[in-house]
Amino acid sequence: MLKKFLYTATLFISLTSLLNATIVEFQTSQGNFQVNLFDQTTPKTVDNFLQYIDEEHYTNSVVHRVSPDFVVQGGGFTFEGEWPLERIATNAAVVNEPVYSNVKGTIAMAKASTPNSATDQWFFNLKNNASNLDLQNSGFTVFGQVIGDGMTVVENIAQLKLCDYSTNMKGIPMVVDDNQECSDMSAPGIENFVVIYQIIIIDSSEVTDADLTPVKNTLISTPVEPTTPDTGGGSGGSFAWLTLLGLLSFSMRKLVIKN
Repeated sequence: MLKKFLYTATLFISLTSLLNATIVEFQTSQGNFQVNLFDQTTPKTVDNFLQYIDEEHYTNSVVHRVSPDFVVQGGGFTFEGEWPLERIATNAAVVNEPVYSNVKGTIAMAKASTPNSATDQWFFNLKNNASNLDLQNSGFTVFGQVIGDGMTVVENIAQLKLCDYSTNMKGIPMVVDDNQECSDMSAPGIENFVVIYQIIIIDSSEVTDADLTPVKNTLISTPVEPTTPDTGGGSGGSFAWLTLLGLLSFSMRKLVIKN
């Protein structure tokens, strides 16, 4: 009986380690950098993001937009050898959680024209965009922060030559020689894009943001309370505890996780 209980406890600890992963690494053609996710206060958004990582949704995607001195955006497109970029199929939209401010160095969810429309695309704030994004469209959900010297990589991406493909796809960062122009990119190769090789989990500790001091969004008229983690996602304590209760119950019967 004790052996079965210990097995259950060990299984729970393993599940918890997976479900509370909070530091991820973006591995890109321009260098790697790490992001600490706010899984305790924006749990549904983090669940959504980690689910896409688990599905390898971002693997070999490209950064498709840079707006100078504003944002670097990716997560939604791949290059399949010819124009246009191919839109990746998405999961259902996630609820908006505008708890934190869009200050420099944060990652936030892009979305359409309604508050709860974010799916797979994210962007990094290149400067303090609070006065614009914290209030616009009910606020944009900030769900993590670049750590270490990671913003150096993000800012280097923002300094690349920016090319337009169509009226709906402008500011694509391109890796080109100094003497090349965007007109030379009519038939680019994958080496001309900023490629997200993969995003991986590198720290599965339950809480890794204790030393961070994210800025709260104070522009939303109605205070936003942290939400309960979604039981269907890839991260969050509520799902883990429900899993533990289920496992213990089973053991006791045996004994007696803008687009």
